[in-house]
Amino acid sequence: MTTIFPGRFTAQTDRPFVVFLIGMRINRPLQFRKWFQVASAMPAMLRELYSQPELGFLGAESFFRLWPLETLMVSYWDSYEKLEDYARNRSRAHLPAWVKFNQTIGTDGSVGIWHETYLVQAGQYESVYGNMPQFGLSKIFEHVPAQGRYETARRRLGGDNQPAVATPE
Repeated sequence: MTTIFPGRFTAQTDRPFVVFLIGMRINRPLQFRKWFQVASAMPAMLRELYSQPELGFLGAESFFRLWPLETLMVSYWDSYEKLEDYARNRSRAHLPAWVKFNQTIGTDGSVGIWHETYLVQAGQYESVYGNMPQFGLSKIFEHVPAQGRYETARRRLGGDNQPAVATPE
């Protein structure tokens, strides 16, 4: 059973990190063999990453949309260097899957893939979670009540240290 934390919480860390978004879009659903090959590569990579924290992977959240058929994974990494090393290392699960994708799918349009990489400097992020289980950054870093210096987005980003004032709805 998932533990729900009533109230408002945030994630707190004083270090830089990387947010890596990656996804797949099934453009031709009837070409099952092609998109299944792509979809089935990710679980092996995640098992490898979760079992070897020294690779720099901190954790992830995954999402699926039914139409169009798309996946999205938000992952968190210690550094860009560790992310890049994982992606290019021939002895890890990613590079063989990438080579196979290019050989069997390439540019035929049956399956789309994408990624985005964000380098986040210490103090240059904010988050809030209301009545939620630990999620996203709060699963990776310290999960703290959104009070005092963590009460508002501006404060979480290091600005305005004045007490919050309630505004009429």
